[in-house]
Amino acid sequence: MPTEQEGVGALGTLTLDLRRWASELGFQQVGIAGIDLPQDEAHLTAWLQAGYHGEMSYMRRHGRKRSRPVELMPGTLRVISCRMNYLPPRVTDAEQVLRDQSLGYISRYALGRDYHKVLRGRLRALARRIERRVGAFGYRVFVDSAPVLEKALGRNAGLGWIGKHTNLINRQAGSWFFLGEIYTDLPLPMDDARSTQHCGKCQACIEICPTRAIVGPYRLDARRCISYLTIELRGTIPETLRSLIGNRVFGCDDCQLVCPWNRFARVSAEADFVPRHGLDAPRLADLFAWSEAEFHQRTEGSAIHRIGYECWLRNIAVALGNAPSLPEVVGALRSREHDRSALVREHVAWALRRHSQQKRGCDNLSHVQARRFGL
Repeated sequence: MPTEQEGVGALGTLTLDLRRWASELGFQQVGIAGIDLPQDEAHLTAWLQAGYHGEMSYMRRHGRKRSRPVELMPGTLRVISCRMNYLPPRVTDAEQVLRDQSLGYISRYALGRDYHKVLRGRLRALARRIERRVGAFGYRVFVDSAPVLEKALGRNAGLGWIGKHTNLINRQAGSWFFLGEIYTDLPLPMDDARSTQHCGKCQACIEICPTRAIVGPYRLDARRCISYLTIELRGTIPETLRSLIGNRVFGCDDCQLVCPWNRFARVSAEADFVPRHGLDAPRLADLFAWSEAEFHQRTEGSAIHRIGYECWLRNIAVALGNAPSLPEVVGALRSREHDRSALVREHVAWALRRHSQQKRGCDNLSHVQARRFGL
């Protein structure tokens, strides 16, 4: 039977090996954290009490399981936290798409294969390698799929710090990466996670947010966040926020696009994250013309698929309402003026009113100019 010192040595060797295995599986970094999150639990409680979670009732329903890993998986001693870069190669410049209001902007993380599937498969493969080394052990894999405080755990594992926009930032890689976790009962040596904050006085992410969803440093009101409005919200998008959404039809990257640390971001080598179906710069009118069958076919295996066809059309209707009043834009909206979905009809009607108001404004301006020049 190994002594305690021999056991510690064996776990240290295992840790070195699992870092190498993780790299071979496509992860850029792996760290090991403990399970104590008292300050993060207090922050989460205050966030929920403020109502910032909106209609994401599961955030409140899961309660302390999110901040107490052992309540989610009994026996948990450590969390293996892994990150994988996702910034896709050969992609149309994000700011170029945002400037062209006839195009639809899709968050860069969702352009390729669903990250849940990619990371889950790699994490399971990593767990199997550990199992071949140590024998059966208790573990569970998570990829944004259960009540897990992944950013806090990633911070504690030494993967970076939580920025003012509430995303995890790494000094060498910015923030364009996914996180995944393995909860385990192995008493692995923890990483020294005394990572300091490096946002300084910068407020770029707060100032750039189109809907002012970042209500203060490290405080995000999801009810105003475009990612929440276009992905999590299943009902009507508040009318006061629609014009601020611009041409963003799935998610929003503004706070990351403006972050100075993302000058260090690395393009992903993962073929799974390469854009599919030209979704890095699609024309809004073309997207709005998709049938339900086309939606399912073209988003199959993508994170976009989970919002469903109805919300997809809702989002595009809002973007079309914010687009220039061109014949193809107005024509696309009129094609769904009597859509079978009441949700879609409501947002189409709003968009058409916007264009009607624009036309009246232009007509009035023309009359004023005509009178001015005596025409």
